Formats: sequence, structure tokens, C-alpha cells
Amino acid sequence: MPLPTPTLHTARLRLRPFDNADTNVLFALHSNAYVLRYWDSPPWTERSRAERFIAACREMADGGTGARLAVDRVSDGAFIGWCSLSRWNSDYRSAALGYCFDEAAWGRGYATESARALLQWAFDTLNLNRIQAETDTRNVASARVLEKLGFVHEGTLREDCIVNGEVSNSWVFGLIKREWRPSS
Repeated sequence: MPLPTPTLHTARLRLRPFDNADTNVLFALHSNAYVLRYWDSPPWTERSRAERFIAACREMADGGTGARLAVDRVSDGAFIGWCSLSRWNSDYRSAALGYCFDEAAWGRGYATESARALLQWAFDTLNLNRIQAETDTRNVASARVLEKLGFVHEGTLREDCIVNGEVSNSWVFGLIKREWRPSS
């Protein structure tokens, strides 16, 4: 069952489906080693990776497995990152939250604001019951975003991935619909 990617608006942001015009800004984001220092995949070195990412966004929506949205700042229209729901399972009413933002956008509440809008859509439109998120244990800023959104730290996945050649741990966070506070 397809999952149409929404366009969502907040006071400062617009979340929208990716399009081919996003290739260059997406490549710039994912080729930044500092931005991806806690990711379990290396920075991109080929522009074609951005093209495949955008195609995968469409496939995700067409296949009904999730929604990945580009995030633009309303004040100047600049692309600042993306926010997504993946692993959507309608039977279990669950999905996984993810996001990636340019370092110039860090510390301004954009990740929290965009994720909050996407979570509201997920709980209201998809009738999800549970949303899970994971972050590298060294990525304290990302963990803080999740806590601001009401996610609860549920555990640690020990040595679950390799990040920049090092074995890494991940924290698992969960948010249940009945605990969701949209304006928290």
C-alpha cells in the first residue's frame, strides 16, 4: 500500500517530498564527514549517491514503508536537512524516526521542530502506536532531541555497528502514542 509523502509546515520550517532539484544540496550534506561522524556509513564521494537516495525516497513512499522529507527553512527557503519515518509497519502500527541536518542548522531546534511535525502526522494520519529511534551513544545532541520529543531511553545495543572503523554502541529510544505530547 503506497504511503503518500506529505508536505508539513511549522512556524519556521517546511517539510516536503524530495525532488531531483535537491541532488546538489543533499550531496553536500551527506559528503560532510563531520555531519556523518556518528553514522554507520561513510560520507558520500559520488553525486550519484544523492540521486539514488532521492529515488529510494520515492520507492519508500510507493512501497508504503516510510516517508522521508526534505526540510527547508521558511525564512530563506534553504534546505537544511531531512527527517524520516522508515520501517513503517501498519500491522504493528510502528515505524522508526530518523533525521540528518547540516551543521550550520545545529543548536537551533530545527531537528526537534521538524521531527515533532512528522511525529504528529504519524500519530494522527497513520495511527501509529510506537515510534523507535536509535543514535550512537556518543551523539548526545541527537539523544537530547529525542528526549525533548518525549522519547524514552529503552536500552543500549552493544557493539551493534561500525562507525568510522570503530565498533560502536547505539541507544534505543521509544515513543508510545499515549505518552505523546505534541507541544512538549
